Amino acid sequence: MPDALWWIAALFAIVGVAMVIAAGTSLRRKRPLRMSLRLLWALVFLAAAAASGAIALGVQGYRALTREAVAAVVRTEPLGPNRFQAQFRFPDGREVAYTLTGDQLYVDARILKWHPWANVLGLHTVYELDRVAGRYLDLAQEQRQPRTVHSLAPERRVDLFNLRQRYTLLAPLLDADYGSATFAAADRPTQYEVRVSTTGLLIRKLGP
Repeated sequence: MPDALWWIAALFAIVGVAMVIAAGTSLRRKRPLRMSLRLLWALVFLAAAAASGAIALGVQGYRALTREAVAAVVRTEPLGPNRFQAQFRFPDGREVAYTLTGDQLYVDARILKWHPWANVLGLHTVYELDRVAGRYLDLAQEQRQPRTVHSLAPERRVDLFNLRQRYTLLAPLLDADYGSATFAAADRPTQYEVRVSTTGLLIRKLGP
């Protein structure tokens, strides 16, 4: 999907540059009206190129969501009272491990859903795991005990999720942006499959 947007951005940029050259030709031929029109079109195409490039950069790291996708396989291993390790294995083969405090594994994700007309540009519903944390069963412990949280999302120069929440001008482009979370017990060695569906995040136990 980002590859298609980069090609679209490049096409807009080429047309924009061509319009700038054509405007220069009109200036040499002393045709100010034609020069102004071509400069206006050049600005339109260059702005479209910049917007397409920004969107392509913003969705890098997100994965396309169809009906249901495996976001990660997680193995939890207790290390003591209210303390456990969570080892993540992602579909691209990357693995990370975190030591967390609490009784349960908590994972949340970001989901971006685009308007149907944006699908023509290759923009479809995408997701990205955002954070992992430990969760206490007891609310009093949740309020008093140390909490641990780690980021699962890569750092990015353009974050469409945050931009959509801050600026309503993206509403015509993004149909919805929302977060979803799930949690499961971490009091014994267990392997889970974290899945993202069109309705949100869910977690399933693997094996007996």
